[in-house]
Amino acid sequence: MTLTGHSLIAGQPVAGEGKTTNGFNPATNEALEPAYTLLTEDQLKAATAAAAEAFPSFSSLDPETHAAFLEAIADNIEAIGDELITRAGQETGLPAARLQGERARTTGQLRLFANVVRQGDFRGVRIDPAIPERTPLPRADIRQRQIPLGPVAVFGASNFPLAFSTAGGDTASALAAGCPVVFKAHNAHPGTSELVGHAVTKAVKDHGLHPGVFSLIYGPGASIGQALVADPAIKAVGFTGSQSAGIALMKTAAARPEPIPVYAEMSSLNPVFVFEGALKGDVDALAAAYVTAVTGSSGQLCTSPGLLFAPAGAAGDKLAAAVGRALAACAGQTMLTEGIAGSWNTGTTALGSAEGVELIGKGTPGPTENAPAPTIFGTGVDQFVSNHVLHEEIFGAASLVIRYNSVEDLLQAASRIEGQLTASLQLTEEDYATAAPLIPVLEQKVGRIIVNGWPTGVEVGHAMVHGGPFPATSDSRTTSVGTLAINRFLRPVAYQNLPQELLPQPLQDANPWHLNRRINGNVVPAKSDQKTASYV
Repeated sequence: MTLTGHSLIAGQPVAGEGKTTNGFNPATNEALEPAYTLLTEDQLKAATAAAAEAFPSFSSLDPETHAAFLEAIADNIEAIGDELITRAGQETGLPAARLQGERARTTGQLRLFANVVRQGDFRGVRIDPAIPERTPLPRADIRQRQIPLGPVAVFGASNFPLAFSTAGGDTASALAAGCPVVFKAHNAHPGTSELVGHAVTKAVKDHGLHPGVFSLIYGPGASIGQALVADPAIKAVGFTGSQSAGIALMKTAAARPEPIPVYAEMSSLNPVFVFEGALKGDVDALAAAYVTAVTGSSGQLCTSPGLLFAPAGAAGDKLAAAVGRALAACAGQTMLTEGIAGSWNTGTTALGSAEGVELIGKGTPGPTENAPAPTIFGTGVDQFVSNHVLHEEIFGAASLVIRYNSVEDLLQAASRIEGQLTASLQLTEEDYATAAPLIPVLEQKVGRIIVNGWPTGVEVGHAMVHGGPFPATSDSRTTSVGTLAINRFLRPVAYQNLPQELLPQPLQDANPWHLNRRINGNVVPAKSDQKTASYV
């Protein structure tokens, strides 16, 4: 299709009245056409107002229509074909295979949420029927369900132009909850965002939904992004990006007359803890797997392992040497933007010049200006514990190996680490007793604990947690990946003594939506659910 370079507000292309911006090919630093017009704050209000108008009808959709809408978005994205992969590759420098996998993840999670909507447990129906004969006081009829919060602002991530972008995880979970979405495109991949934006808009139109269910906007993050979060029509925010930007949005949301939740996924070092038993096996294979995790997608993954703890002594020396050899065979990959490559250079320079830090291994620069050589440094646990510079995330292919002498060293280091998305343990059965004291410490620090695996490659499913204590995320109680991500955009409402005629359909005795429900505290499957009075 022909890209317009305009925002899509409630189904209509709108030329911004502000400045313009272009996407850039990071392999060449050349501007890509078309130029994208940026909205003003006054123009933004049309998108948020439309979302507010769409909320009553969209939030009350029947499950089948709602699920079919999500599936249609997935179908429309796939129908774009190679044009989407080509444009995304031009704007990000990511290889086609990575982008094809990301597209599959995007459409897969939309279809997964369609199943969630049909199944309906996310509605959290609880019914405590009236007990009029109870003494000394009768019990009222009380029924509870989860309802959507309202319009949600979603911000596109720089490193996932599809899976955490226009129709990515935050958008999919918000739409599945029944919340209209105003999506702020990442200015690094505007064309990719527009292609997917048209796919979402078509699904809205084809299902006869209010056009304000979805809008795609372009604008400067420092002004339009902040104005979006401050807009009173917006009731929650989904964000994936830098810690500084996430905190800025959190401050704006908290300062509103009506504060709203910001679900921000920000920074993580994803420590890996290697135990003695793991070094009795194939050390070269272990080192190669670590280097692959560090360098994959040029290290531009929120789950890239930025820290690895290895034992001091001969076994640890052997691992460090193997890491150096594996890294020497790696070439740099083009990073997402010139700015991200520049930040990587600044971060690795600061880390490499820190006291007590040495170079373990370095690859070779890639063929483009924004493809720096992947680098891994080494230090001791005492230096790590005492120097906060060693705790700072470097977004890209860089990591730090920390040598430890005892499990006490590991416990001390783990207790000093900030909140993380993941922690990984490389061990064998002989290490179980040594590793056991570390587990409860890590439970307080991370959202996902992995044994004999690597944190990259997040599975999208029902049990996944992609979150963690601050600053990994702004709310450690939530996940941005998997079906539980829908819970971020819901809140409970109780209905006391309402007649059947006034009750929402999920709470009616007849159970017209065929939901599993909890009645008097007991789970009652939809197929066996009869009139509530039967369970008094």
